[in-house]
Amino acid sequence: MVQLFISVVGAYAVIAGLMFALQRKLIYLPDRTRSSPATAGVPEMAPIAYETADGLGLTSWLATPPVSEAPLLVYFHGNAGNIADRAEKVRPFLDAGFGVLLAGYRGYGGNPGRPSEAGLLNDGRAALDHLAEAGIAPHRTILYGESLGSGVAVALAAERRLGALVLEAPFTSIVDVAASAYPWLPVRLAMIDRFNSLARIKSVRAPKLILHGELDRTVPVRLGRRLLDHAKDPKQGKFFAVAGHADLHDHGAVEEILLFLEAEGLGGLADRG
Repeated sequence: MVQLFISVVGAYAVIAGLMFALQRKLIYLPDRTRSSPATAGVPEMAPIAYETADGLGLTSWLATPPVSEAPLLVYFHGNAGNIADRAEKVRPFLDAGFGVLLAGYRGYGGNPGRPSEAGLLNDGRAALDHLAEAGIAPHRTILYGESLGSGVAVALAAERRLGALVLEAPFTSIVDVAASAYPWLPVRLAMIDRFNSLARIKSVRAPKLILHGELDRTVPVRLGRRLLDHAKDPKQGKFFAVAGHADLHDHGAVEEILLFLEAEGLGGLADRG
């Protein structure tokens, strides 16, 4: 019996140790392939380059607003793939007359470096600084965070004045997501990157829209609801009964986003007639 106990404890320790050592490989799943906007189906976008505060040169894709007063949507994608995989998701906003920036991360899509929470926040800040230098006013800037990207978007929106914040399948923190997936591991003690959106959302003054699928098996919908509860007004939540984690656009999410932005005075050219 004692030997069995020792074996079980030893196996648990090995598994926990491996999870701790490999945690960033489990969180970040980059596709390092460099692509082009035309190949991805958004030929109106163009690669742009800028440098982060810690000295990395990043490439993102930008479609400038068609007129100076049109809003620009900055898209922070989830933990897998790269910006080329999100071309289809930003297509409706391009067609509606928005400017769009598909924000590249370090370690993704041919960019140098390795992803981490601090790194991705530096990447996001560099993207917004680049837009500001190009003359895009903060009140015309919309941050869109998808899944992991919601952690980036919330953190940046808490730091800066912006036009609006849209969150798709967001979490309270990465720690809460991991604890839900691995309740038998001490993730609350061991995780390095935490993306504590619950603490940061209270500092976001911009209008907020949270979208989540009730059937989400990756980020439980209760985390999105809790994040909404802790956010200050103005805020809205749209929860889709038959949607999961990555299919919200198939269930009317785009229409809800466009209505929200139009109500906040941030509609695209198509919405203005």
